[in-house]
Amino acid sequence: MDSFIFAVNAVAPIVLIVAIGYVLKKIKMMTVDFAKSANKLVFHLFLPVMLFLNVYKIEDLGGIDLGYVLYTVIALLVIFGASIPAVMCVAKKKERRGALLQAAFRSNYALIGIPLAQSLFGEEGATVATLLSAIVIPALNILAVVSLTVFRGDGGKPSVGKILLGIVKNPLIESVVAGLLVLGVRAILVRTGVEFRLSDLAPVYKTLQNLSNLATPLALLCLGAQFEFSAVKELRREILFGTLMRTVIVPVLGVGTAFVLFRNSFTGAHFAAFVAVFATPVSVSSVPMAQEMGGDSTLAGQLVVWTTLVSAFSVFLISFFLRAVGVF
Repeated sequence: MDSFIFAVNAVAPIVLIVAIGYVLKKIKMMTVDFAKSANKLVFHLFLPVMLFLNVYKIEDLGGIDLGYVLYTVIALLVIFGASIPAVMCVAKKKERRGALLQAAFRSNYALIGIPLAQSLFGEEGATVATLLSAIVIPALNILAVVSLTVFRGDGGKPSVGKILLGIVKNPLIESVVAGLLVLGVRAILVRTGVEFRLSDLAPVYKTLQNLSNLATPLALLCLGAQFEFSAVKELRREILFGTLMRTVIVPVLGVGTAFVLFRNSFTGAHFAAFVAVFATPVSVSSVPMAQEMGGDSTLAGQLVVWTTLVSAFSVFLISFFLRAVGVF
């Protein structure tokens, strides 16, 4: 029951802010055009700053256990590859395929995943999940760039060069790389006896924090302002498939395989991180990224909303099972 209460508490604020955005549109305090412009800010400024700070706040990359990192990366790649033919069968329009493919692998790891890991296995779970974020966040964004580049709706033919250029120029990936570089500089300074932190530059750090704090609520308000219930009918097949993938199939594959094959190798903290990666709903950032890269942002928004609602129940069931078998 604790897991269910946590899941509800985690997704309720997301749903409520989306609902507020929807109401603001209905009373004409937000327009769709404004939401699209704000999404550009979210994608190019607020989200990159948030990801930069998330990486920078990691204390020590040396504490990463390569075993569970390797499992997570391999599982994500397998899920990504196996989902491509399924997505191509379900979605006939090319621009919908990239958005739908994101639903298979791209979890809301930073916003819901890490706090969920802490709820499931305390500070140890939070530590393991935070360390894993240094690998998972770049991996999820790289795969998102690949999927949206391959399935662009503008008719352009994908190529290795375009995919690599999209990865290099993606502001979310650039911000993670910048965070890792600054993290490396900090580690070098500490070894030489210089205890400098970015937070020592109080005005700069506070500004970054303020920009970071805008990312999620603004993205959710924009999602609400662009959300249309009328789109559900046209997109019902894609929504059903994407929601089923994100909340049932992927969690069973990602967490279930780890339990069946490696339950004696991984700890409860590791499994808490796996739940965070494989069982949380679609990332909010998938919407502005789809909008900016020629994907179907309407479908991406629908998938965020519906997977968020269903995940309250699916996360509870997964957590309940892992507690029942003694993992937690």
